[in-house]
Amino acid sequence: MFKIILLGFSLLFFAGCQEKHHSDLDGKKLLEQKCSKCHNLDLPPKTFVDEKAPPMMAVAFHIHDFIKASSESDKIPKAIEFVKDYVVNPSASKSFCDKASLKSYGVMPSQKGKVTQDELQAIAEYMFAHYTVKNMNDAQNLQNRLNKMPAGERIALQHNCFSCHKMNKDLVGPSFKKIATRNKSDLSTIESSIKNGSSKKYKHSRGAIMPAFGKKLSDKEIKTVAKWIYESNKK
Repeated sequence: MFKIILLGFSLLFFAGCQEKHHSDLDGKKLLEQKCSKCHNLDLPPKTFVDEKAPPMMAVAFHIHDFIKASSESDKIPKAIEFVKDYVVNPSASKSFCDKASLKSYGVMPSQKGKVTQDELQAIAEYMFAHYTVKNMNDAQNLQNRLNKMPAGERIALQHNCFSCHKMNKDLVGPSFKKIATRNKSDLSTIESSIKNGSSKKYKHSRGAIMPAFGKKLSDKEIKTVAKWIYESNKK
């Protein structure tokens, strides 16, 4: 009886170690490292005339839709196992691609020796968690929202400027309207602060430093953001 209990404990221990090992692998980073040379990883995806392989979103959706499973809850585990096998042992007979896509892209070359089964497990888990209809709709809605914004506001949002500034309220840094009012006749000062950073210009900031964005934004983007801030004083 003791041996059975000990054996059960050992199995649980090693299973726990294996699970922990899997959780240590970053599926997102592995996907970028191992798959991005051929597959577009964007969500929603971009497509190109000379693309080497279908976008990863299309791959994930296609596998999820066509994989045979006894129940919906069994689909993802089955899809993960399919990826782990197909990437190493690909063939036209296993592929879920239609004939036109197979003719266009060809069968994926085997990645045997280039990626481990543990890495494929992490990649596949991330794929089917990230490329979902909900995430695609959320990303599309965000893109539609960004497209409707003035270019300067869009750049400010994408680079987290609103974490320190609000339009009409001081946070860590002064409000955009306060910056515009203070520099209502000097657009170049706003541009310089964005590009080179600044400090001790506003008392409420208590020594907080505005970081330099000269290496993160192009001169054109800096001018666009500065102009948007500058014109906020007129609204």
